[in-house]
Amino acid sequence: MERGGTSRRAVLAGAAAGAVTFGMPAGAAAEGRSPRHGSGESTVDTEFRELERTHGRRLGVVALNMRTGATLEHRPDERFPICSVFKVLLAAWILRDAPPPVLDRRLTWSTDDLVINSPVTEATVRNGLTVAQLAEAAVTVSDNTATNVLMREFGGPAGVTAFARSVGDRVTRIDRWEPEMSTGTPGDDRDTTTPRAIARTFGTLVLDRALATPDRERLTTWMLANRTAGPVFGSGVPAGWRLADKTGSGWYGVRNDVGVTWTPDGAPLVVAAFTRGARYGDETLAEPLADIAASACRRLR
Repeated sequence: MERGGTSRRAVLAGAAAGAVTFGMPAGAAAEGRSPRHGSGESTVDTEFRELERTHGRRLGVVALNMRTGATLEHRPDERFPICSVFKVLLAAWILRDAPPPVLDRRLTWSTDDLVINSPVTEATVRNGLTVAQLAEAAVTVSDNTATNVLMREFGGPAGVTAFARSVGDRVTRIDRWEPEMSTGTPGDDRDTTTPRAIARTFGTLVLDRALATPDRERLTTWMLANRTAGPVFGSGVPAGWRLADKTGSGWYGVRNDVGVTWTPDGAPLVVAAFTRGARYGDETLAEPLADIAASACRRLR
């Protein structure tokens, strides 16, 4: 979501220049340790536990200022359902491994292939879309049928998991197709990640050199154009900051948002936030994610 401030061109130029190597910057806290930037660990823990009590949700958070190394963490290594957040990995995998002629290949599907939340593919059944157009739809509007068509073409859920491993993520796993992969059943490790793992993976894809520069720029452009961030990170990130993210939601009150936001002077913050309830029919809430984004930006700017 674009909110003014640093231009999209400046954001992409920073990524293209390889200005940030994803990992702990010099002087940063060691992996797994909590914030060293203005507020103690107990203060952060208290804040997030209060959010859990207020909203009746279990939270998982990792936020990292890539310029200073300051971090926020709350349940960083607990598994949460990844839901549609994984579509960034799918798009990145295709951009990295598919040559340009393949990205321009037109794929088709039938009405029998359509699943819920497929606004773009429902409207284009007759003529289909190119691989690149399907990837853009998966990221920007979270189109589920676009996601399934791409996975069918390029290697399925196992292929996305293999891509995650190839960029250093040993935790994130994708096991099923949409919409079943967003079930979010407690205790089921299928289709899950941890806040720490996915924060590092998003940082690697957007800020590091896991993708060639044109592919990284294209992925970042799609994430900047995400249309589902408004009620969540989009409501917590300050005016003048840029936001490139991907949301997700499922049953059991699961709602997630993971992305990179840039301060007006261009410092990147990677933020991963996960929420879940206890009951199958629990409502998905936007407010906890907006509160997490606001806290991360306030504490780590």
